[in-house]
Amino acid sequence: MAALDTIKPFSPEEIQRILHHLQQPAVFINMTCDWPVLHWTAEHLSECLRDRLVRFRLGEKDETKTPLFETQCSYVEAKLKHFLNWTQGQTGTDVGPFSDYSISEYWAYADYKYIAMLFQDQPSMFEDVKWSEFGYEGRNGRESTLWIGTEGANTPCHLDSYGCNLVLQVQGRKRWYLFPPEDTAQLYPTRIPYEESSIFSQVDVLHPDLKRFPAFQEARAHVVTLQPGQDVDHIARVNEAVTKTVVCALKSAPSDDNTDDWLNPTEEAVGSHTENMQYVNLALRASAQTQRSLGHNREARPIKRDSRGQIKKHRDKVEEPKPFIVPFGPHLIPVHCQRENLPKQEGETDKKSSRNCDTKSQEVCFTASSNEVQRAELTSANSSSQCRQRDSADVNTQNPSEDYEEPVDTKITTNDLLDCLVHPDVIALVTKLLLERHTGSYRAMTP
Repeated sequence: MAALDTIKPFSPEEIQRILHHLQQPAVFINMTCDWPVLHWTAEHLSECLRDRLVRFRLGEKDETKTPLFETQCSYVEAKLKHFLNWTQGQTGTDVGPFSDYSISEYWAYADYKYIAMLFQDQPSMFEDVKWSEFGYEGRNGRESTLWIGTEGANTPCHLDSYGCNLVLQVQGRKRWYLFPPEDTAQLYPTRIPYEESSIFSQVDVLHPDLKRFPAFQEARAHVVTLQPGQDVDHIARVNEAVTKTVVCALKSAPSDDNTDDWLNPTEEAVGSHTENMQYVNLALRASAQTQRSLGHNREARPIKRDSRGQIKKHRDKVEEPKPFIVPFGPHLIPVHCQRENLPKQEGETDKKSSRNCDTKSQEVCFTASSNEVQRAELTSANSSSQCRQRDSADVNTQNPSEDYEEPVDTKITTNDLLDCLVHPDVIALVTKLLLERHTGSYRAMTP
């Protein structure tokens, strides 16, 4: 099993061909699961950098319907330990220069930090990044950049006028809002503030002012949330995606009995129903395709023989080369257009780019200067609830009148309903039915 875990779905040559033909954003799955850089959490980096000062950009969390350009932000130079203490609610000397800013009112972002500069005295860390597996021969982390931000940290919506981006999410989550080149006019581009190769949008894409920028309503956002982690069991991914969708749908609904603190502190945010259903469909697609590929590998084609029992030989055929088709599937997920401007989810941050917008929770986002790795995973709901059932009453035939009790009219709460709906046996059955429906739909569409 250990050997199987290191098998990559695409070779470097295949990835280069995919990148050359991609016409939309996409997320690679299972390509970086063994990269040492996945241990680069903010806590780990704090130990590596020790007393080294890092420049952070700070912005107010108020919604103003206008982009907060970098020229309008405040800046501090602090140790990464100060940053971590500040995000944990500490005050005083433990947070250094962050003491002048309230974590409830400001977000902070150490953005675009060149790894070659941060770790110039620890060059061995460059080897933790393996861009060569994406077809960039000889490239490690030396030319890459590191991004570390809190909830709410964002970059104004912008267009990088040259180069391509591959993003690897190491810690936390990051939501991206991506727009096709044809929608540039609807994003009201500007070169002020000026930055080489960057064209900014005048629109705050999460809170647009449609009176000033009415054409933005026609912009087509492709939205995806990247997060770290490795999927192992495709069936389990469907189970957890279904569980999360059910739990969030019921517990997010206003109700007299829905007043408890139901979200575990380890969960960063509640996804929208649209996002949760996207995860369900991605999980179903991945699981079904995995099962199909396993089935194809097991099935051997019958050998054809002639009337004398001899194996038939295929006539050589000269076939024209087939056009390359991007192999979307469980290991390469396309990012589709979403007309709705999804509201920012609690526990996430935003990096917006005019064909590029994203949001993050406290995170370590790792990028290459013009090469970054995109990864995303299904969010798992940490719900292992069990259905509570009453024991059936014992029937005493000897003294029925004395032992009889009037049944109590017990009110079923939302949590009672959830205990049954997300019982492992129920979720397993739902997953089975969904996979059958998804597979049947696939077969109906396949000639």
